[in-house]
Amino acid sequence: RAAVAAACLLTLAPSNRLTAQGVLNDFSYDNLRLSGIQLDVGVLGASQLKGTTVGGLRMDFGRIAPKVRLLLGLSYFRSDFDQNALSRFEARLDSFVNPGTPDSVAVGQVRLGDIIGDVDFQYMVPQGHGINAYMGVGVSIHARNGSGELINGTFVEDALDVVTAGLNGTIGFEFNLAPAWRFTLDGRGVLSSGLSTASLRTGIMYRLKAGRAQGAGSKSNK
Repeated sequence: RAAVAAACLLTLAPSNRLTAQGVLNDFSYDNLRLSGIQLDVGVLGASQLKGTTVGGLRMDFGRIAPKVRLLLGLSYFRSDFDQNALSRFEARLDSFVNPGTPDSVAVGQVRLGDIIGDVDFQYMVPQGHGINAYMGVGVSIHARNGSGELINGTFVEDALDVVTAGLNGTIGFEFNLAPAWRFTLDGRGVLSSGLSTASLRTGIMYRLKAGRAQGAGSKSNK
């Protein structure tokens, strides 16, 4: 029985390795090149912050696998802390500065700006009639800057000025308007230290000549 089991394992192992190698062979850097440039804008909601607008620039570097594309992006938003977050913040400051006394710390209006650089891998699913659906995951880096009339130049501002990493998730649709133009509708969620965000954006992408063969709903995607 042991000999039969060993023989089965030896028979299956090469096929498993070949399957894994076949999947890995689908991924290649050879086809990566700047294929499209997109501008987008939308609404963003965040933990601890009031709703605001967000804008971004995204660059499509083509297919790293038959149905997986690589995008690099840069986005920015700025928003005020909501009242609940400010109250908690002031309470923590008061317990540190004036322990044992009634609340006396007021920081006024505090804003947070976030410059976001991200890398996304998106799996494309052609829907026909010039439409692609996509979903993706990625990573991001966030350079945040806090500001406020009463906190500028203080340790409070220093505590809000941080650089941190995050995880991204995207889902959306890309519509073929013309050979070189795409309209996008995109939902994006980001988890990062101290702040989680969700946004809904619309955008326009201009596809360079190198990327038009990979257009939405084209035969090359099927």
